[in-house]
Amino acid sequence: VQLVESGGGSVQAGGSLTLSCARSGYTYSSYCMGWFRQAPGKEREGVAVIDDHGLAKFADSVKGRFTISKGNAKNTLYLEMNSLKPEDTTTYYCAAGSRWCLLRTDDFGNWGQGTQVTV
Repeated sequence: VQLVESGGGSVQAGGSLTLSCARSGYTYSSYCMGWFRQAPGKEREGVAVIDDHGLAKFADSVKGRFTISKGNAKNTLYLEMNSLKPEDTTTYYCAAGSRWCLLRTDDFGNWGQGTQVTV
C-alpha cells in the first residue's frame, strides 16, 4: 500500500488549498480514508474522514471550512481547505486501512509521507 500526498504549499490567511492523495497497491476491503495533521511537538490529530458511502466526519476546528471527497475510482482522496487560518499551518497526512472510520490515528494502519501547508 502506498499513499502519496500532493498539493501542499504556502497561502495567505483566508485563502484556499486542495490536497490530493493517490493510493496504490490497496487490497483492504474498507475504502475509508482520511486526513490527519501533526504540528512539531504535538500529537497527530484527525482532520476529516470519509467512508465507503461518502459519509464524512470533520474535526470541530475545520467544520464548515474543509471538504473531504474521493475521486470516482476511489483511489484518490481530496481535502479542499477554505478560509485557511494560521493555526492550520502544519504537515497533513493521508491515511487508509481503517477499521471503523474514526477520527483517530489508532484506527488507521497506512500513512503517507505528509505534505506541508503554511498559512
